[in-house]
Amino acid sequence: MRVNGIDASYYWAQDLDRAVSFYSTLFGVPPTTAGFGPFAEWEFPGGEAFGLYKGEEFKASDGIMFAVDDVAAAVAELRARGVKFGGDGYIEETPACHMAFGTDSEGNGFILHKRK
Repeated sequence: MRVNGIDASYYWAQDLDRAVSFYSTLFGVPPTTAGFGPFAEWEFPGGEAFGLYKGEEFKASDGIMFAVDDVAAAVAELRARGVKFGGDGYIEETPACHMAFGTDSEGNGFILHKRK
């Protein structure tokens, strides 16, 4: 067996409508799939997807990296909208990438990421 990639990653939402609004603004588009139950999903051009799920219990998640063209510009735009970032918007540089660590409306962590 071999894993070929990631098809989708989902986060829990305490308030699904609020979370859908947050990510629709972040991504600049409404969900690709929504209204068929307690979930919403956005499909990206490469075929992978990100979704939200409202379940019986809420469990904060983190670790997903959203690819952006310019981490600094994305952080500045989102901070202007009130999105919280660790280190006051600090952008970490590694040998492979630039990244900034944010928090969504539900308390889930996410990373804005740009490969070098």
